[in-house]
Amino acid sequence: MRRKSSAKVATIGVTRTKLTVEDELEWLFREQPTEDFGIDAHTEVVDGKDVRGRLLALQIKSGMSWFRETAPGGWWFRPDGEHVAYWLNHSLPVAVVLYHPETKRCHWQLVNRQTLQETSTGGWKLLVPEAQVLDSSARKALREAAEGDPYELRIRELQLAKPWMELLASGKRLVVDIEEWVNKSTGRGDIRLAIDKEDGEEPEKLASWGVFLGLASYAEVVPKLFAWADTRVHPETYDGTEYDQCRADCCIWADEYEVFAAVPFEEWKRGLDTERIRPYRNGGGEVDFYRLELTLNELGKAFLVVDRFGMEGGRLLTRVDNPGD
Repeated sequence: MRRKSSAKVATIGVTRTKLTVEDELEWLFREQPTEDFGIDAHTEVVDGKDVRGRLLALQIKSGMSWFRETAPGGWWFRPDGEHVAYWLNHSLPVAVVLYHPETKRCHWQLVNRQTLQETSTGGWKLLVPEAQVLDSSARKALREAAEGDPYELRIRELQLAKPWMELLASGKRLVVDIEEWVNKSTGRGDIRLAIDKEDGEEPEKLASWGVFLGLASYAEVVPKLFAWADTRVHPETYDGTEYDQCRADCCIWADEYEVFAAVPFEEWKRGLDTERIRPYRNGGGEVDFYRLELTLNELGKAFLVVDRFGMEGGRLLTRVDNPGD
C-alpha cells in the first residue's frame, strides 16, 4: 500500500492552518475529521483569555492545483453547487482556506452572497485574494465575520434596543449623557442612556458604555449608535448653560448684583448654530460634557410595527385567492 501524495499535502494544509490559527490568531482550532461534508475544522474566537463562543467553519484545500486559475489580485476557487448550498445554509459563517505548498501560506476568503459569483454556465466561483493571508492581519475581519451576518447583526441591534424604543413610543423622554476626555488620543469617553425625569431630579439610568473613539468626532459618531432615533441637544440643559455663558460674556455689571448693560439672550443665541451637537460645558479643560435627547425616527417606528407583527401575527403574508374569481 502506498500513501497518496495528495493525502499528504491535504494533511499538511490542515496542520499548517491549525498552527496559524493557534499561533497567529491565538484562537482555538478544532478539526472535524470524521466525515467530509465541506467543513474541515471550526475555529473559535478568543479575546485575551476570554473564549467568546463565536465560531467560524473552515473548508481547507491544499496543493498547487488550487492556485492554477489566477484572477485579479488572487485566484479563482470554483465550488460545486451542493457545497455552495451547504455553506450558505450553514449555522456558522464559512471561510475557504487555500494552503500554498511552496510559499507555505494560507490564503482565505469568506463564503457569502457578496463574495460568491455565479458564472454564465450556472456554476459558482469565489475570488481568494493573495493579500488575504491567514495571520494576525486577518484577526479583525474574521472576528467580525464570526459575530454573524451584517444584516442579522443590524436586526439584532434593533431587537436589543426595543425596550428603549417602546419607552419613547410611550411618551418618555430619553437623554444621552456623554463625557469626552478631550486630551486623550484614544478618544476615551463614557456614554449613559437615561430617562429624563423632567422635575430636576437626576435622570434614571438605563445603560452605560465606555468607548474609545480615537480621533473620531463624538458629535458625528454617537448619534450613529442610536440608528432608531433622531438626536438633538437637550434644550433645557443647553438653554440653562448658554444663558449663564451669555451673562458672563455679554453683561456689564454696575455692581455685584445689578446689570448695567447686556445683550439680550435671544439676540446672543441667534449667533449660535443651535442645531449642531456640541458640548454644553467643559470641566477643567479635560472633559467635554454633552446631553442629547432622542426621539423615535421612522426606522424605530417601523421596527416596532414589524416586531408587533412578528410577536402577534395578524394578516397573512401570502395571497389567498378567492375561489370565485
